[in-house]
Amino acid sequence: MTEPVLDVHLKPEDAAHALRADVRAGLTADPKWVSPKWFYDAVGSALFEDITRLPEYYPTRAEREVLAERAGEIAATTGAHSLVELGSGSSEKTRLLLSALREHGTLREFVPQDVSVSALTEAAHAIMADYPGLRVHGVVGDFTQHLSLLPGESPRLVAFLGGTIGNLIPEEREKFLRTVRDVLDPGEWLLLGTDLVKDPGTLVRAYDDAQGVTAEFNRNVLNVLNREVGGDFDVEAFEHVALWNAEQEWIEMRLRAKRAMRVTIAGLGLVVEFREGEELRTEVSAKFREEGVRQELEDAGFSLHRWWTDAEGRFAVSLAQAV
Repeated sequence: MTEPVLDVHLKPEDAAHALRADVRAGLTADPKWVSPKWFYDAVGSALFEDITRLPEYYPTRAEREVLAERAGEIAATTGAHSLVELGSGSSEKTRLLLSALREHGTLREFVPQDVSVSALTEAAHAIMADYPGLRVHGVVGDFTQHLSLLPGESPRLVAFLGGTIGNLIPEEREKFLRTVRDVLDPGEWLLLGTDLVKDPGTLVRAYDDAQGVTAEFNRNVLNVLNREVGGDFDVEAFEHVALWNAEQEWIEMRLRAKRAMRVTIAGLGLVVEFREGEELRTEVSAKFREEGVRQELEDAGFSLHRWWTDAEGRFAVSLAQAV
């Protein structure tokens, strides 16, 4: 088996610089925040895999249901030569698309993109073992920064799955979708996974499970800050909070200080005060409606071609074409 091609646009020092900039901006803001992109160290990634298997966390199962049912139709409609996956991780669900495109006879190349060299290399080798002869061209980069550098033989199908677009606030979503459109030629495709608005109880339980796995995942970001920027957070002094923001139609995950404390970030020469009960926002996860997704896609230069949901109408996968 030959080695996958790997383009590295994000070096460890780039990630370290971005983390320091984010931490300074977020911990000196009011209210305080930290970007969800820093959840995914090795421990955080493993915890998230555990989350996807929890009974309360329906998005992964619901999206997989749609892809399993519609992958053949997606392949036939797009005739894609290249499948580009943004934020690919382990690329497990992607195999449904790869298999369908290969069966359709058009697949020539897989382009996974991720911020982690190790995760991308591992996933690329696994894909090459399962799909002999398939070219794999990995891209180590940030989907908010390096989209213009994506390779791939036209026609391309760009997949952005898992509801990850919900982690972007509206202004960031607009910029992201416009950038994807700028990368694509007219007639190329975007496959987008979006979690849907539903009853708040179901949503909150998905982000605050009974076993406390999500709470551990959320608090682990403080371990990342302690290790990477010299923080001295008392991780257990923060409790996990998940709530539904009805006005914005998104879930917010926060960490609430159980007591007043002073946190030193030695790597930044920064001292941060927390009041008892003060919250640090770690993630938003926007939920969507079909008309809103259609409008955001149209504003970015796409035409919504297909809209599918799982049987219970919890999660949507949309196929849009660059116009």
